[in-house]
Amino acid sequence: MKRLTASLWFISALTTGTAWAQPFTPNEAGVTMGHWHLNSRDVEANKKIFVGMGGTASKPGERLQRVTFPGVVVILQLGSAVGPSTGGTIGSVVNHVGFTVPNVPSAVAKWKAPGVAVLPGGNNRTDQAFVETPDGLRIEILENKSQKFPIQHEHVHFFLPEAAVPQSAAWYGKTFGAKVGSRGANNEPIADIPGTQLRFRKVDAAQAATKGRILDHIGFDVTDLQAFIKKLEAAGIKLDRPYTKQDNGGAFAFITDPWGTYIELNERPNSKYIN
Repeated sequence: MKRLTASLWFISALTTGTAWAQPFTPNEAGVTMGHWHLNSRDVEANKKIFVGMGGTASKPGERLQRVTFPGVVVILQLGSAVGPSTGGTIGSVVNHVGFTVPNVPSAVAKWKAPGVAVLPGGNNRTDQAFVETPDGLRIEILENKSQKFPIQHEHVHFFLPEAAVPQSAAWYGKTFGAKVGSRGANNEPIADIPGTQLRFRKVDAAQAATKGRILDHIGFDVTDLQAFIKKLEAAGIKLDRPYTKQDNGGAFAFITDPWGTYIELNERPNSKYIN
């Protein structure tokens, strides 16, 4: 019954186009994937790309434009309003983000009609593709034949110096209750949070921090932000922006991970979750 209710709510949200988010049920730490926040040079052009990929757009005219997918909200803010973007995701600690679809060739064919530029997968893979926005956001597209949504958020991929890879995976496990494991032939570390898999790859040198780039920060939703902040402070993690209440009954705060990823923490009022 819970699964049916969640599915009906999701369908209703797609119909109305007014949903704030479609987060997955939080983990035991009260955390679920929330959003990407993009410093966009052309909000409308980039919104068109995400809508063409199957996202649901917010109403025109709002200060922050949002395109909603199962598992993540893409928030688009005009770059000049927050300072000039200093580069795309390649070269930053978050090298790229990822979606999954049931069938990559079929999805790519649909996206080309509304003008989404799609790059082929590596080594002629047909179960992988890439979308790169004009602003320099790199998005990996992978295949999951068993998923129930046409497209959903799948991963955030960190590129870090070798010593930082296991440290970062462990940090996200401790801080956000992520389930730490490994994937692939190289046993690359991962940390699973509802709505996303955090992936960690070793590179030769430290990458640039995210703040001010096209992908300025990622956001996690938490069920009790004040209690979560107390745990952060007890662990010695300092806030970049303090706990702040919002007019809608929600609240937010910001931190930066030890390797330069800027992170927003949100408590959403009356959240409904996908199972």
